[in-house]
Amino acid sequence: MKLLIYHGSESIIYNPVFGHGTSANDYGRGFYCTEDPELSKEWACKRNKDGFSNCYELNTKGLNICDLNGGDYNILNWMALLTKYRGYWQRKSLAEDAKDFLQENYLIDISEFDVIKGYRADDSYFSFAQDFIMGTISVQKLSETMRLGGLNEQIVLKSKRAFDQLSFKSYEAAEAVVYFNKKETRDLNARRSYQEIRPSASRLDEIYILDIMRGNVKDEELRIF
Repeated sequence: MKLLIYHGSESIIYNPVFGHGTSANDYGRGFYCTEDPELSKEWACKRNKDGFSNCYELNTKGLNICDLNGGDYNILNWMALLTKYRGYWQRKSLAEDAKDFLQENYLIDISEFDVIKGYRADDSYFSFAQDFIMGTISVQKLSETMRLGGLNEQIVLKSKRAFDQLSFKSYEAAEAVVYFNKKETRDLNARRSYQEIRPSASRLDEIYILDIMRGNVKDEELRIF
């Protein structure tokens, strides 16, 4: 199977290089893409500078792909990865204990995978994840908020084999005057929608991080998230 994917950047990248980039991304070091060309243009202009949407064809034959939104995993597997690779989590608080708990119980070994598919914790979406780990919102609300704003999934190339099966197709310019504003509007709309959802977070029938840490929730109950 061949898949068209797009990478937003301030540069035209004809030959992505395996092993480059920062490890402080959602799934560690890798080449982060999307199947949505318009969304890649927003990511290209994230610093309010003009950029490019680089289009590639990925031959997925023989690649080991981890789909975090598939039936084998739940949203806590995604959260465990996020707490491992991404930035600030409050120390000496529930968040620190929750981070340790998630990594001990839900962290998956992604080293065996060539490609990762899953949520992107961009801007406000990272703050939504922080609210969950602080016990402010339920796992139901977290699942709902990660779909706000139509951010969609990201596709991350992790192995040299995946890079070897990637070929550059074309690029399109992305103007910051258009796409930075689109990105900011998307994020603002997600935050506004979140504020409508968040006040109802105290429902007794919903599942919170403390419920999970105390062993009151079976993994089967989390499969839908």
